[in-house]
Amino acid sequence: MKERCWEQFLLSADAGKNKLKSMLAAETIMRWLNVPLGLVYPEICQLCRSERASVETGFVCESCWSQVRFIRPPFCQVCGLPFPGALTTAFQCANCQGLDLHFDFARSAVVAKTVVLEAVHRFKYSHALWFETFLADLLVREAAPALCSEKWDFLVPVPLHPLKLREREFNQAGRLATHLSRATDIPQHLSMLRRATATKTQTLLSRAQRGVNMKNAFVVCPGAPVAEKSIVLVDDVFTTGATTSECARALRAAGARKVGVWTVARGL
Repeated sequence: MKERCWEQFLLSADAGKNKLKSMLAAETIMRWLNVPLGLVYPEICQLCRSERASVETGFVCESCWSQVRFIRPPFCQVCGLPFPGALTTAFQCANCQGLDLHFDFARSAVVAKTVVLEAVHRFKYSHALWFETFLADLLVREAAPALCSEKWDFLVPVPLHPLKLREREFNQAGRLATHLSRATDIPQHLSMLRRATATKTQTLLSRAQRGVNMKNAFVVCPGAPVAEKSIVLVDDVFTTGATTSECARALRAAGARKVGVWTVARGL
């Protein structure tokens, strides 16, 4: 009996040694893998390039973080445009009063200025994927508590046209929606909407031109579970609302009960 116990002890000890060796080997491998990563992405802020920042913060330092302006009331109850005054009652801005917007509301986490605008542009157009953590954190901080207070069926990222997706290699709205889905447990539906036309970029267009450019640009995919659902559209920046409103129009036409919008940043 003693011999059997001793044999079991020795086997257990050997197993423990082997496990420890495996852990040390894995740690060594990860340490060596992090060497080239540190050379490619040095741990300094990728915005100001002067202060230290880590991958956990999206390579954005505390000084640059301090420039972020979160949107707080008062703001337009429709499009979320912040108002600099001291209003204490709900209001609708002059921009929304003259528009036929198809979503119930639009909200943004922060103002699209300074470091936020630079991070968005570099993330989207220059493949600076390290900014994903920073931008997703801004969105989740503000959107998750608000969304968890109501019942929502799906998060739907604003889709790219296949040609643009092939060129860019990723959909920034989809990446951001994934983080928000994890934080809220609201399922993400990637194939509910598709972009039917390859529209011009909205960046250099006027408000009126943006509306015309987006007309009938989106369609609901056959068989998508839209009827009587409450849906949140997710995108990076809200400017005039032309893009998200056209997405909401398609969802409404397919029977959606409620359509909200959340974006990282709000253009002014």
